[in-house]
Amino acid sequence: MIGRCLGKVGVGTGIAFALLAAPRTAAEHPPGERPALGPNRLLQHQIADGTLSLAQVRRAGLRIFTLSFNKLDGFGDGPMDLNDTLSPGGRPTLQGNGTFLRVNGLDSQSCGECHSLISAATVPPRLGVGGAGGSVANAMIRPTAIDADDSEDLDGAAGFDGRFANPPFVFGSGGVELLAIEMTEDLQRRRRRALANPGQVVSLVTKGVSFGSIVADGLGNLDTSQVEGVDRDLVVRPFGRKGQFTTGRAFALQAMPFHFGIQPVEIVGEDVDADGDGFFNELLAGEVSALHAFMASLARPVGGPLGEEARRGRELFGRIGCATCHVPELTTRGRELPLRLPEDPLDAEANVYLRLDLSRRPAGFERAGGGLRVPLYADLKRHDMGPALAEGAGESGRRGNRTFTTARLWGVADTAPYLHDGRATTLTEAILLHGGEAEAARDGFAALADASKADLLEFLRSLRTPRRPLRGSAARVSTSP
Repeated sequence: MIGRCLGKVGVGTGIAFALLAAPRTAAEHPPGERPALGPNRLLQHQIADGTLSLAQVRRAGLRIFTLSFNKLDGFGDGPMDLNDTLSPGGRPTLQGNGTFLRVNGLDSQSCGECHSLISAATVPPRLGVGGAGGSVANAMIRPTAIDADDSEDLDGAAGFDGRFANPPFVFGSGGVELLAIEMTEDLQRRRRRALANPGQVVSLVTKGVSFGSIVADGLGNLDTSQVEGVDRDLVVRPFGRKGQFTTGRAFALQAMPFHFGIQPVEIVGEDVDADGDGFFNELLAGEVSALHAFMASLARPVGGPLGEEARRGRELFGRIGCATCHVPELTTRGRELPLRLPEDPLDAEANVYLRLDLSRRPAGFERAGGGLRVPLYADLKRHDMGPALAEGAGESGRRGNRTFTTARLWGVADTAPYLHDGRATTLTEAILLHGGEAEAARDGFAALADASKADLLEFLRSLRTPRRPLRGSAARVSTSP
């Protein structure tokens, strides 16, 4: 717990929070000003012990997702770190403005600024919480050089040595997270099998998706040279275009300092001003938990009714090989997503404080036996997408510049622009830019007759975002024993 509970205080949202004993800054606030988070903070124990209902927790998460952090919350970095000017905490600001950088984070004040587009296919566009972002919301990640006027070689390419990332929507993320947990459990079982049977090649197949194979020697060493599409620790990381993050919480813990300069307590420690900006306890564990619960229980994307053309397109989608990576549906064994603190990627049952039933609204996944159908049109695996989509970040290895997790196509009708950086403004552009492991499917599409291409696109346009993603009662929740 951060500080101690001095009592319950209403904050105008129907939620009671605990008042921290410790101040968040040594300086007085200017008269009439206050932190966006307010003086009354959500503590982890209030979630874990059931003091708050899930509806209240989600409402608190919605507030954190949408509020605009200000400098009284600890927004921004402290003094520039001359030894590391790229990492959050000691970055410069653009033209010395003291607030924003834009290139390499410090680029917005709220999650909702970039995740706000429910549908780009309507006129006017339909806006809402948890959506995707247009190209203006792209994040520029860790560049050190931008050749904006192409003065270096005049080849038509403005050089950029970072990553350029278009924000995806958050809808259905609870189902994706649950799939990844179960796939990781399967891969870890296969790892143990290989270690128990030296010399035996063990295939890494889970939910019909192959991640290659492993074999152990008699000394307990594991040969992972044939592992593909996942890290060598065999942990499926479904979030981030490079597959860096296991859960929505793990993603948020990285996003907060990068985009806002807001430092989570569970990263830097209690009462620690790690960036030297004069503020501490900038984001509490309970507040991250509420944010995670909100994101994980958002509604899933939906499939619209299929006419004759779309039905033909769906058949073509499978026939030319798109469904090899864009797997239409994966099924979970269970229905409850365990939320944990701290998180152990190898043990989903450690430190559970909430369990979200994702078959309940607003997530609303369809039941399949004891589990759920997750129609994500992806395999949660990383693939080499060829030179046309390569980034210039100087990365190498399994998360190199050509490698990306399979884009989830549910909701694709509403989420232009496409691809990792939004370079494709139409679905046809996006398909034809595929390469590497997707080259055969791309060529299959290119070889189709015009009418067949139109049918396939009609099918893709049936995959829609939820019309009202915040609608419905909160998923049922149980506290851990």
